[in-house]
Amino acid sequence: MTLSGTYTRSLDEKQRLAVPKRICEDFSEADLKYLYVAPGTEKSLELYSAAGFEKLARKTAKQTSNRVEVRNYKRLFYSRAERVELDAQGRIRLPERLVEFAGLSRDVVLVGVHDHAEIWDAAAWDKFLNATGAAFDDMATRAFE
Repeated sequence: MTLSGTYTRSLDEKQRLAVPKRICEDFSEADLKYLYVAPGTEKSLELYSAAGFEKLARKTAKQTSNRVEVRNYKRLFYSRAERVELDAQGRIRLPERLVEFAGLSRDVVLVGVHDHAEIWDAAAWDKFLNATGAAFDDMATRAFE
């Protein structure tokens, strides 16, 4: 399961978001009925399949809770994360607290990020691209040193 691509979408008045069919297919889970949405970095939201969320939970469980940063991260992440159902039209309803956390407006962008998708406010995504896009070559070089 490798998620990729950029998809522009709009939130409706009920905070529903149409998840691109390609994203659902790339999660590679038969009979996908729900996803997990959670707070991400840089004021984004993270979107996981059930298997992906479980894999993340196993990874975070390995981190010692003796460190205050780990305890606080787990508290903040898991208390805000929520399972959301896919409706018949392939939409999810984003919890209001997560919409506020990410500063989402009507226009949003979904981006595939290897094992999960991220949901960004469209203006925030454009700002991120403008601020970091030019450094892609340098990031790529350093990432694979």
